[in-house]
Amino acid sequence: MKSISTIILAAGVGKRMHSRVSKMLHYLAGKPLLEHVIQTAHHLDSTKPPIVVVGHQSKQLRDALSHCFVTWVEQEHQLGTAHALLQALPHVSDHDHVLVLYGDVPLISLETLKQLVTTTPSAAFGMLVAHSYQPTGYGRIKRNAKGRVIGIIEEKDATEEEQLITEINPGIYFLPARYLKKWLPALKNNNAQQEYYLTDIVAYAVQEDVSVYTIEPATIEEILGVNDRIQLAHLERFYQRQQAEQLMRQGVTICDPARLDVRGEVQIGQDVCLDVNVILEGRVVIGDHCIIGPHTILRNVTLGKGVEVKANSIIDGAEIASDCVIGPFARIRPGTVLASQVHVGNFVELKNSIVDEKSKINHLSYIGDGEIGKRVNIGAGTITCNYDGMNKHKTIIGDDAFIGSDTQLIAPVIIGEGAVLGAGSTLTKNAPAHKLTLTHRLEQRSKNNGID
Repeated sequence: MKSISTIILAAGVGKRMHSRVSKMLHYLAGKPLLEHVIQTAHHLDSTKPPIVVVGHQSKQLRDALSHCFVTWVEQEHQLGTAHALLQALPHVSDHDHVLVLYGDVPLISLETLKQLVTTTPSAAFGMLVAHSYQPTGYGRIKRNAKGRVIGIIEEKDATEEEQLITEINPGIYFLPARYLKKWLPALKNNNAQQEYYLTDIVAYAVQEDVSVYTIEPATIEEILGVNDRIQLAHLERFYQRQQAEQLMRQGVTICDPARLDVRGEVQIGQDVCLDVNVILEGRVVIGDHCIIGPHTILRNVTLGKGVEVKANSIIDGAEIASDCVIGPFARIRPGTVLASQVHVGNFVELKNSIVDEKSKINHLSYIGDGEIGKRVNIGAGTITCNYDGMNKHKTIIGDDAFIGSDTQLIAPVIIGEGAVLGAGSTLTKNAPAHKLTLTHRLEQRSKNNGID
């Protein structure tokens, strides 16, 4: 069994992003580029943390990804990829194999890395290669007449003939640490950029008759780096198309795969329909036979079976039981739990509230810190006044209560089972069960409008 030390190079400046934010922290599918690579490294080998070499904006990176289990290594002066890798070697055992990855190559797959690790013999040099008809920006693979790799030439140092080579070097390597500890200190920077190129170690491998094994990824996008926002957008859409196709293979209907965004981990049942411009963020679980309307955001949500979420709704941090109907234009905020067959209608906002079976809140209402019983009807314009400027208070409404339109419930307050509140009431005291309660209303009068 090979002991693997994964080293992720993430010290680059990223000038072409034209951003004050580190390139490694730009988001793809809801996560920073570097975090994608860190997570893939953990999936490959969770026994030890990957080593991340940082330089430019290193504090920003460390702060943003402080939750990640990694070993941070500083490259104080950016003198090239070989120099960056050299900074990490003191943390690597002589008996380890080193896997070299890049913080701005976010979509390298676990399957490809496993293939690289398992097919490379213990004493050999393994590397990824790819064929591209647009190889601009990448080093070219040089082979001899027998097809064996004999070197890598960086694009800026390549002749016109060498630039016509379409086999490129993504820079992802797997080799014994002892080779790196021997070769890296011997590298020279006699090149156009006066940097220490990691690619030059291939020449050492050839000179010392170390076998060089190459494999190709399943797709070219796996090895593409992000150097500007155009490339970032390209990989975002590629990733989203992959997610959409995987869901469709599992029995999900997606009205337009080009207009779905998955920005987290999703679990979706069969015969679910996702309309256009649906965004799924965080951990999202959707049960069988749900219908998710257009322009909807689901974030850290669990939906039971048969839920319908109508257009332009936002559900965040909530648990929704089976056969509920939500929206259009509804907002359900964290801490909300809906039991089965609850209806939440247009321009209704719920926050940190529990709503029991078959209750309805259909129009223009705000329910915060509420505990709503079964079969309750809450009329249009109802507000739970839960915040007094210092503390939050709870409103409790019993089963089968009827709350008239334009009612203010000034918490803490309890409405008894089967109670009826008259429209336009402002409730400051508890309402008894099975009785009509309404607050004082001025006598209705009509006056002459001055027209004969």
